Amino acid sequence: MRVGLVAIVVGVFWVVSDLPLSGAVNLVLIWAGPLLAYPAVWLGRLVLDRHRSASWTTWTTAGVQLCMGLALGVPLVRAIASQSGWPGMVVPVPSVVGLAMVLLTGVATLATVANLALRGLGAPFFIKLSGRLATDWMYAWTRNPMVLATLGLLLSLGAWFRSALFIIWVGIVFAPALLFFVRVFEERELELRFGESYLAYRSRTPFLLPRRPHPPEPHPT
Repeated sequence: MRVGLVAIVVGVFWVVSDLPLSGAVNLVLIWAGPLLAYPAVWLGRLVLDRHRSASWTTWTTAGVQLCMGLALGVPLVRAIASQSGWPGMVVPVPSVVGLAMVLLTGVATLATVANLALRGLGAPFFIKLSGRLATDWMYAWTRNPMVLATLGLLLSLGAWFRSALFIIWVGIVFAPALLFFVRVFEERELELRFGESYLAYRSRTPFLLPRRPHPPEPHPT
């Protein structure tokens, strides 16, 4: 099932990236497309709260993640492909500095993917649900290192493009929709799958901004 979902999203990305859209249609897709994430997440959360069985959770998660992949991924592809023609203030960042930022945040993003694969036996979004709760390495500092690294990568791309409007789009359109999904749907889904172990992890680990992990409490003798 998940292989099929990945194929659908990749196929849509491939088609959308080459569509000869008018400037107005392209801007509507980029700026309004992420808004579709909100009703999808809200409906998914309602289903999770009403049907808490493992099968319902799996199917609901797959559907919501597919919607998120399309609602955020398609506008992102179009934004990256067309940002060179956007008007607005130029960010005064030297190209070499912007490229260095992209490389650094890109490596960090790949590291979070590897962290999830090795410690959580999972992959981003709908590729594969984590088989166990990832709580160490980068996940000991923040519950969402992949989200943090991805947003850093996109902001770095904006600096490399020298596009203030792209950075604004990431900050006020893309990031809020992604964080809404994580906070409202994904955290609830993890709670249903992992129970008390996730609640304990959530209570000691910040949502997004990293914090040095607390040392384990000594066991009473």
